[in-house]
Amino acid sequence: MDKTFFREWITEIARLVDARREELTRLDTAIGDGDHGTNLARGFGAALEALRSADPPTPGEVLVTVGRTLISTVGGASGPLYGTAFRRAGKALGDALEVDLAGLHEALRAGLAGVQQLGGAVEGDKTMVDAFAPAVAALGEAVVAGKAMGDALAAAAQAAEQGSAATVPLRARKGRASYLGERSIGHQDPGSVSTALVFAALHRVGAR
Repeated sequence: MDKTFFREWITEIARLVDARREELTRLDTAIGDGDHGTNLARGFGAALEALRSADPPTPGEVLVTVGRTLISTVGGASGPLYGTAFRRAGKALGDALEVDLAGLHEALRAGLAGVQQLGGAVEGDKTMVDAFAPAVAALGEAVVAGKAMGDALAAAAQAAEQGSAATVPLRARKGRASYLGERSIGHQDPGSVSTALVFAALHRVGAR
């Protein structure tokens, strides 16, 4: 996976987020600020502009550029959390011109660690971590099993989707949704849904 792959990944994320913008905002309206879809669509749109302008030479620089742009353009908690995830992942890739599955897994693991360090969330708190963590775990298992890239990324995307769906019966323990207490139960966490889109985009690009 070279820099072109990573640029295509970000392009696909932007496309999926824009296509699901209203759904993300509707989910966030129920238990949050009601701006998740709008904010993320704006942020990933700005990230695409930044990539066109800067033309980063390595996969790591692509992700660092995206992270930096998300932090500066996305409001609320989503900007810092997603921005940190991409920046940490990019820094973990270093100056490599190409990345294998094991390297991608390590980078995403670093991104997840950054999100958890910043937000203090663990699985079960009804946050993006509920999709992010199982996806990274599934990718790690696929790497150990020696699966092909398409199968490994499919496993990660499926785990993220399942993790997101599992947030519906949970009571939020982090973020604005936690203020609702029991009333947060029965709603799918919007951050977990957008995180599932990030991994769905990764799978789509890897399957091409």
